[in-house]
Amino acid sequence: MSDKTRVIIVDDIPETREHLAKLLSFESDIEVVGSAASGAEALVMTAELLPDVVLLDINMPGMDGIVTAERLSAEVPSAAIVMMSVQGEVDYLRRSMLAGAREFLVKPFSSDELSGSIRQVHSREREKMGRAVAPPRASTNGKVAPNVEHEPGHVITLFSPKGGVGRTTLAVNLAVAAADLGKTVALVDASFQFGDVGVLLNLNPKNPSIGDVLSDVANGDLEAVDSALIVHSTGVKVLLAPPTPEVSELITPDHIRKIIGRLRDKHDVVIVDSWPLFQDATLALLDMSDLILALLTLEITNIKNMRLFLEVVGQLGYPESKVRLVLNRADSAYGIRVADVENSIGRKIDHTVVSDGRTVVYALNRGVPFVVSNRQAQVSQDILALARAVIGDAVVAPVPDASTAQRRSLFARR
Repeated sequence: MSDKTRVIIVDDIPETREHLAKLLSFESDIEVVGSAASGAEALVMTAELLPDVVLLDINMPGMDGIVTAERLSAEVPSAAIVMMSVQGEVDYLRRSMLAGAREFLVKPFSSDELSGSIRQVHSREREKMGRAVAPPRASTNGKVAPNVEHEPGHVITLFSPKGGVGRTTLAVNLAVAAADLGKTVALVDASFQFGDVGVLLNLNPKNPSIGDVLSDVANGDLEAVDSALIVHSTGVKVLLAPPTPEVSELITPDHIRKIIGRLRDKHDVVIVDSWPLFQDATLALLDMSDLILALLTLEITNIKNMRLFLEVVGQLGYPESKVRLVLNRADSAYGIRVADVENSIGRKIDHTVVSDGRTVVYALNRGVPFVVSNRQAQVSQDILALARAVIGDAVVAPVPDASTAQRRSLFARR
């Protein structure tokens, strides 16, 4: 049996089919087993040849790529679809993913992009099939052992109504500190447009991301989330933000609820680095959080924004215990005292983290969390203390009585 990835090319332009076949002929692990000029022809050929990957053009006369993808997903689900288009608009990407496509390539693309996409989607499909046929675990006496249910973990979201407060740095180091406490930890980069978690952990930007599992999750395959997690050397499992900003527009509140729910079921702690905007996806994250660590610094604009955020928290119906205030760079000499901050926002600061630009920047540039590279530094000790304080004692907050529609109306466009 051949180990090559078997591909069918579907495009109504003969020259394009020939060009793609020639590009793939140079790849020793990829074999073009057929080419089709229309969606109808592709359906017949795919059913007969059962390829691993279908390279499908979105703009074809008659049955276009979207309709073809929907039919292929239903009739030959084992064939992973890579959609091609000369138009890179988000609407095309969204419709392709909803139709069952696993990857989207904008023409013209390079040979490396083409072969890389084919390999990636084929690898993910093999992993998914492997999970589907995995045998039940056996106990030491040879009998089938029952699946052990993991007690749902805690979801801790770091949020700030203003950027530049060190949210991602704290999220990454808090996740590593939680793993150091012996917890199984998932770290989610929910700054979907411009996430930096991968940079701080020196991860390959070509690794799988949340964008790779959206269609699987929408179709109920939550195990796909597991295959997108990157295991860092510290033991933290990371779900990266999409590699390009436009993919963020495809992420819905339903995706968020399913993905976070899956991670919560499989880990002791889920740390989420959110973005400083009130949008539907952000509200879904905050709703699912057992604890929100709200970050601010000793700057008047941050203090003002935090006061407004706490007012919104009250309108959302969250209990006060669901939000803890973390003052970052707490020892910075900006002429504002901690007592002034507390008087302004009407709440006590729960946790403080000192400023240590040298340690933090050096760790960032190396891609090594400072709780690992300089554990004795005061900033590391503050993060470790924060981890000990919040890991394990977050409680599930009651869901607000207000309907989703009522809560969203607080932030509706006017």
